[in-house]
Amino acid sequence: MGGLGPDIWIAVRLTLALALITTLILLVVATPLAWWLARSQRWWKEAVAALIALPLVLPPTVLGFYLLIALGPQGPGGALANFWDARTLAFSFEGLVIGSVIYSLPFVVQPIRNAFQAMGDRPMEVAATLRASPAAAFWRVAVPLARPGFLAGAVLGFAHTIGEFGVVLMIGGNIPGETRVLSVAIFDLVETMRWREANLLSAALVVFSFLVILAMILAEKRMRRMRG
Repeated sequence: MGGLGPDIWIAVRLTLALALITTLILLVVATPLAWWLARSQRWWKEAVAALIALPLVLPPTVLGFYLLIALGPQGPGGALANFWDARTLAFSFEGLVIGSVIYSLPFVVQPIRNAFQAMGDRPMEVAATLRASPAAAFWRVAVPLARPGFLAGAVLGFAHTIGEFGVVLMIGGNIPGETRVLSVAIFDLVETMRWREANLLSAALVVFSFLVILAMILAEKRMRRMRG
């Protein structure tokens, strides 16, 4: 995209780095959560599921406000930041990653949970009769069978992190090179009447989102055909 200033390219690189790191953390965090939600018989598991899904319905400013308090000097984030002689995790890239993981969590947990539930009990029962340990059965049977769910979760988590605006503005602000991501940069461009650049970036995000969803649908169909 010619004509974009270096500040915009910095925002592009920061956004991609944030989305990539967030997606990797989300896959690690969401996998055991999704497995427990899919397999547990606890009566209160749906309360946990509702808590995880809360960012889907909460106004981003509300979620961002509480994250700002939690990551600030008086919250747990402030205590954590003391380990590297910082005062707060708010308005930092590390704080953006923590916030992104929380608000994108339901977009990753739900597809993986659905894939584990669709698998049913039979594959794990067969693995048990072959004397596979629970860990071996999980990694060699459950995870491969749930690959479409992992793919959908990773794509949705990545795309949602790139497009989020309200939460990242609340906890990250608009610091060039540190917390100014693409969605915030577009808002900034509109405010300063740089309509052409705002239009270019917005159109690029529309095309990117379409291609991501299309690629996910095609890959999911291909995986299901391969599984027969």
